[in-house]
Amino acid sequence: MEEEIKDNNSNPSSYKSLIGLGLGALAVGYYFYSKKNFKDLETVQSVDLDKYAGKWYEIAVIPYMFEKNCSNTVAEYAVTDKGYVTVHNQCTKDFLEDKSESIDGKAYPVKGSNNSKLKVQFFPVLKGDYWIIDLDKDYKYAVVGTPNRKNLWILSRTPKMDEELYQELIEKAKAKDFDISKLKKTAHYRPAPTKSTVGVK
Repeated sequence: MEEEIKDNNSNPSSYKSLIGLGLGALAVGYYFYSKKNFKDLETVQSVDLDKYAGKWYEIAVIPYMFEKNCSNTVAEYAVTDKGYVTVHNQCTKDFLEDKSESIDGKAYPVKGSNNSKLKVQFFPVLKGDYWIIDLDKDYKYAVVGTPNRKNLWILSRTPKMDEELYQELIEKAKAKDFDISKLKKTAHYRPAPTKSTVGVK
C-alpha cells in the first residue's frame, strides 16, 4: 500500500490534493476538532445501507483546505459481506486542467447507531465521522455532517437539486448549529477521466 501511494504521488502537493478530494476526505475533517460546545448532533433513526449504496453527487459542502477548487464531486458506496462499505470518491481539481483524481476507502457502521453513524477510513492513521443527519425516505438526497460541525455535505442522486428543497435542507442544518455561511455549491459539468487513485482498498 505504501509503495502504491508513493508511485502515484511523487509530488507532495499532488499527495495532499488526493487526501482532500471532495467527499473523499471525509476522514480528515474529524481532525480539525473544535473545542466549542455544541448540543448533541441528532442523526436519522436508521439507514438501510443497501438502499444507501450507489452513486451520490455532492450538491454543496463546507470545504476545508484540501477540498478547495473541487468540482464534479461524486461518491460511490458498495456494501460488502465483510462488515464495511467500500467508498470511492472523485472530483475534478481546477488546477489539474479538468483531470479527475480519486480516493478509495472503507466505512464502518458504528455499533448501536442503526447505520446512521459511520467511521470512514482512507489511510491507516485517518478515521473520521460520517453522520447521516437527514435522509429522503426514497434515498434521493442525504445530508451528512460531523459532530464538531466542521464538515457538512448535501448529497443527491442527481447532479442538480431543486432550489426549494436545497433551501429547506440548509435551514435544517442551520438549526443543528452548522455555519451555513461557509457552505459552497459544487459545480457539475462534463465528467473527466480519472487520473489516479490512492487510499485504503
